[in-house]
Amino acid sequence: MADGPAVGRRASLRLRITVAAVLAVALTLGVFTLVFALVQRAVLDDAPRSAAQTDADRVASAIEAGTAPATAAAGDTDDGAVLVVDRTGALLAAGGDDDLLEHLTDGSVGDPSALGPTARIDGDSYVVATESATRPGDDASSGSGSVSGSGSGSGSGSVDSDDDDSDSDTDSDADSDADDADADTNADPAATVTVVAVRSLEEARAASSASLVTLGVAIPVALLVLAVTTWLVVGRALRPVEAMRREVDAVTAAQLDRRVADPGGTDEVARLARTLNDMLARLESSAAAQRRFVGDASHELKTPLATIRQHAEVALLHPESIDGAALAGTVMTEEARLTGLVQGLLVLARADEGALGVGRRPVDLDDLVVTETARLRGATPGLAVDATGVGPARVDGDEGLLGQVVRNLLANAARHAETRVAVWLVERHGRAVLTVDDDGAGVPQADRERVFDRFVRLDEARTRDSGGSGLGLAIVREIARVHGGTVTVGESPLGGARFVVDLPAGAA
Repeated sequence: MADGPAVGRRASLRLRITVAAVLAVALTLGVFTLVFALVQRAVLDDAPRSAAQTDADRVASAIEAGTAPATAAAGDTDDGAVLVVDRTGALLAAGGDDDLLEHLTDGSVGDPSALGPTARIDGDSYVVATESATRPGDDASSGSGSVSGSGSGSGSGSVDSDDDDSDSDTDSDADSDADDADADTNADPAATVTVVAVRSLEEARAASSASLVTLGVAIPVALLVLAVTTWLVVGRALRPVEAMRREVDAVTAAQLDRRVADPGGTDEVARLARTLNDMLARLESSAAAQRRFVGDASHELKTPLATIRQHAEVALLHPESIDGAALAGTVMTEEARLTGLVQGLLVLARADEGALGVGRRPVDLDDLVVTETARLRGATPGLAVDATGVGPARVDGDEGLLGQVVRNLLANAARHAETRVAVWLVERHGRAVLTVDDDGAGVPQADRERVFDRFVRLDEARTRDSGGSGLGLAIVREIARVHGGTVTVGESPLGGARFVVDLPAGAA
């Protein structure tokens, strides 16, 4: 399972970006096509549905206006038909496409008035609209006639006339009864009929299918164009990155001066190039500092060891020229110098690794200053050490490291002072400020930052003879930094150098 992420990232970034872009666009186009197909079908199906409803409404209105069903339903369309059926399902009239009418009337689709909103007829899709209409009945009226006869003359043809009148009355009664019977027979009360209009959906479906086919061809082509374009664009964008990778891959410890080509501009590639060049510059500076540090440390360690070896060889070759006490004193002096150098190197090494542990607890800094000034007076009887300006101050930190700060500053001042060293300690505005002045030559303005570098000696001959290693002030700065403080150097009122250590004060 641990190999899963590594396997998943074996493909190049160029390929992954191309695949991701194509998949994202393909998913988007797929959703768009689905929605488009649904909306298009609904829109295209609406036209024949409206036409069928219009046909049904037209025929129903004509029938209700008194037009005969056969006349109202008459007409010929290529994609539809109209049927009029009575309440029993009997076909009264029909009009439209002959083939469609044949299928609607041969009984294969059942009762046309019972069809749903859509129907499949002979493999084709149709939309169906129905409408009810009420046929007006025919008004029946009975026929009446009056027959009048006049006779002239009196006396002749009376029998015949009576006979004729009698026959006329008989015939008139018979005709009246026949007319009444016909009127009763022909009278048709109002009846309800159903108008069924059918329209074909094939044209709408053909248009929808054509659109889908077009999209089905266009979308793969668009995805192919997108894939090719993305592949080329990403490849072009990553070409400088690949060149940078090759350049950085060729950098070795012996070639830290190499730099990647800066394409210029403010885009991500240009910023990456500048970041890589800054990183290489830092690595080169760090490697140079490390080589210088190792060389200086080796030189510093070699000097006391050479002194001890020289005295030991003299004692072996010429035992009469040096006594044991002098040899022991030399060895002890150089051993102390070695011990101080090694301790300083360890402190700086831990500081470089971020492992300079600081035990946070309240420390009376004034007690440390008083102790170290008293020790300095005892070690250098001819030097005036003024500690009258030392006031109470407390900080949270490591007592041993803070003591080393005071000790290194006083030792540095003693090495460079002519006759006097003054120490000041005050606590104000939540800060503990330690100041060490001397009346020596001071530190030139140009060297006031460099003096805190490792193995830096502004007076090589004097400091080497007095045992200085060039690490004391570097150690002071590192210890002050891990305690959240700073150390600076300036000009002293005594005429020499003034070192000021500013630390955050602790709880009283």
